[in-house]
Amino acid sequence: MDRALFEEMVLPHLNAAYNMSRWMTRDGGEAEDIVQEAFLKAFRAFGTCEAKTAAEARAWLLAVVRNTCLTWLRKKGAATTTEFNEEVHGTGGADGESVLLNRAALGALQGCVEALPSEFREAVVLREIEEMSYKEVAEVLGVPVGTVMSRLARARRRLQDCMGGRRTA
Repeated sequence: MDRALFEEMVLPHLNAAYNMSRWMTRDGGEAEDIVQEAFLKAFRAFGTCEAKTAAEARAWLLAVVRNTCLTWLRKKGAATTTEFNEEVHGTGGADGESVLLNRAALGALQGCVEALPSEFREAVVLREIEEMSYKEVAEVLGVPVGTVMSRLARARRRLQDCMGGRRTA
């Protein structure tokens, strides 16, 4: 086991692992615990990892994180309902009204993403937030690329419907 290689290829993906865990569990504290457990599993299993690039290591790690999250969710019986509340970063000098409107839209979008079924939410988070390729998403989720594309199309449709409903309400 090459610790330096693990640190070089896997450790840079800590934020992506946390983001995925956070979106799956909807609980920041639990997400931290899950990521720690997943990194320990990944460290122990790194000798069996066939990743040759950092991108391949990222997909492998996120699959470990996903499996760890799914185990946690099964033990819990259901996902927690803790609200996701991430502060919005700087606005680049926008006026107060724009800031409030952007925050409201971001909050609505976060609510819509959280309302997605888990298989759609996972695909959206990996593709749109973590910016993984369709192939990488398929590897993490353990499904064919066509299934990823289908889930993303359905998820995007649901997000559009959800955001459209919020605008007219």
